[in-house]
Amino acid sequence: MSLITLEINTNGENFYEITNQAKNALSQQHGNIKSGIMYLFIPHTSCALTITEAYDPTAVHDIKCFLKHIAPESLNFIQHTAEGKDDSPSHMKSILLNHSLHIPFEDGKLLLGRWQGIFLTEFRTNKHIRKVYLKCIFD
Repeated sequence: MSLITLEINTNGENFYEITNQAKNALSQQHGNIKSGIMYLFIPHTSCALTITEAYDPTAVHDIKCFLKHIAPESLNFIQHTAEGKDDSPSHMKSILLNHSLHIPFEDGKLLLGRWQGIFLTEFRTNKHIRKVYLKCIFD
């Protein structure tokens, strides 16, 4: 499978579920191949990828509050503010999550848990177009 680039429009700090985009990419590209690993990578330093509960939105709400709690914009030691007061805290949050994910698939379906979803986590307050590179490695 060739490299697929997903473009995700973000409208500020939030968790953007991209599970369906990943599933669609797999179903369009896998053909007769049934199993392997889907690899996702995000080439940005102020957002990240994560897998978390996608069923109950209060789970994501709690995670967002937790990340704001441990990396608030008001930390008195912050020096890196070239792009605004959210600049350094966005980098802090992104290193706590992932810039890449590996998800197995079998019979053409991602092996996510019942409640799991794939999220692009945006940590900047301004709008962005974020890229997620997706590639499948087949058995």
